[in-house]
Amino acid sequence: MNEKVSFGYEEVAPEDKEGRVGAVFSSVARKYDVMNDAMSAGMHRLWKDKFVRRVKPQAGEQILDMAGGTGDIAFRMEPSGAAITVSDINQDMLDVGIERAMERGIDSLVWSRQNAEELSFPDRFFDAYTIAFGIRNVTHIDKALAEAHRVLKFGGRFFCLEFSTTEWPGFKEVYDAYSHHLVPRIGQAIAGDADSYRYLIESIRRFPPMPEFEAMIREAGFRHTKVEPIMGGLVAIHSGWKV
Repeated sequence: MNEKVSFGYEEVAPEDKEGRVGAVFSSVARKYDVMNDAMSAGMHRLWKDKFVRRVKPQAGEQILDMAGGTGDIAFRMEPSGAAITVSDINQDMLDVGIERAMERGIDSLVWSRQNAEELSFPDRFFDAYTIAFGIRNVTHIDKALAEAHRVLKFGGRFFCLEFSTTEWPGFKEVYDAYSHHLVPRIGQAIAGDADSYRYLIESIRRFPPMPEFEAMIREAGFRHTKVEPIMGGLVAIHSGWKV
């Protein structure tokens, strides 16, 4: 009855977190990709390219891209010929993705509003499940991982791209100072919203370390789990298989 979950550095009731996270992403949806470029000096594009190379989407596969709102991962996978469903809990993010798809002349993607903790898809439906920079915003990460496992076919693969904690000596301190002090200011300048970007940085700090998150993936039933740190663990690609 007294369960609390993290909303950045705050502890809030679980029923409050979903709405507050939703408000954050509704606020930043229109400037989300511009801010990603500004905050990462464009490196998020390289990280996403590498992520999709690890996924290896194939023609004819069914792939669920969860928390895929603005389409960044789906657009990279689409040329493979896979059947891709882009899902997000936030309709504003999906609307941005749909507009971007129309501008690109891409009409092969399916867009579906979904809660990662309670997917409406049937058991054993997808060949791959991807989630990039989204799972740390889920209220109950264990439930989202269990749902990912449920909707994957046997032999299906799970891939997650998420911020973590860099282990490079000296870099962690520099990055902490940058992210806590400068990112909210950049958010205010570009998106007119410092508080939402303050939350996004705090949510990174509250996310489990790489070994702990890998253990959560295993506890959800995945096997052959792997962690691939990028920039010393500033970002990491987590993967596992349903066998």
